[in-house]
Amino acid sequence: AFHCVPLALVDSEFAKAQLVLMLREWYMHPNGQMSAYEWAFGDVNPPVHAWAAWRVYKIEKRRRGVGDRVFLERVFQKLTLNFTWWVNRKDADGRNVFQGGFLGLDNIGVFDRSAELPTGGRLEQSDGTSWMAMYSLNMMAIALELADGNPAYEDMASKFWEHFLNISKAMSHCGGQEGQALWNEEDGFFYDVLRFPDGAATRVKVRSIVGLLRLAAVVVFEEDILARLPTFGKNARRFLARHSDLIANMHLPGTPGVGNRRMLSIVDEGKLRRILARMLDESEFFGPYGIRALSRYHLDHPYVFQHGGQEYR
Repeated sequence: AFHCVPLALVDSEFAKAQLVLMLREWYMHPNGQMSAYEWAFGDVNPPVHAWAAWRVYKIEKRRRGVGDRVFLERVFQKLTLNFTWWVNRKDADGRNVFQGGFLGLDNIGVFDRSAELPTGGRLEQSDGTSWMAMYSLNMMAIALELADGNPAYEDMASKFWEHFLNISKAMSHCGGQEGQALWNEEDGFFYDVLRFPDGAATRVKVRSIVGLLRLAAVVVFEEDILARLPTFGKNARRFLARHSDLIANMHLPGTPGVGNRRMLSIVDEGKLRRILARMLDESEFFGPYGIRALSRYHLDHPYVFQHGGQEYR
């Protein structure tokens, strides 16, 4: 909620203490897993801790003129373990498409995402993959901040840059197989994909907040970041030269914005406009009290999935 709270009301010392506490060995497994809640330690919540740490750091830096780099380093080391756990445990085929589990409240779909699916197989989650794209960007931003003064972190920034590029491609292509990518060109929206035990797949075409979370995977850089961190800039350009196919569907920081800042986002302008067209449509997501978690379209067109004589809706 830090985006919504006035800076003067944020107790940065309390927030930092809470973040460090959650990453201590009392709550975090040595393999990097973080408990979700007291009734299901093995479940997962959205990995927003890096975003929270980065926001707290920036808020304090803006208020005091200097950021707490020791805090940022402490959380970065532990979050790297957690990020690696996600990559190794929640990406079943190593394709940069994630199956996180529950991951929130209003993104519950037609299946219990923490249990075995009635169809067998697995649910490749649009929101889980979006969270990981956002996680990659947050970790890259933290690494770049720490690299300004400690060049060793430039290599870590390059690592998360490469993760982000691979996740971005996977969300739009998924091997180029029709009906198996999270992005649906016809609808201009992102959906979960249900993958069956035999390898076949179908999109779960529910228009919900699951498809809007792509908009959270964005980071803004100051214009001189590459000049101050030449190793990262060289690594980034070299990686893109070898893997130019990875940048087809994202917004790269080539175009300057306000104050010559640069933006990196998982959706390009074309996809952004199509997603926003639905999000700001009163017959879909835009309601009298804000953004709906489920499109109003489904009031008259409920999503129904039939399997084994059962109906899921």
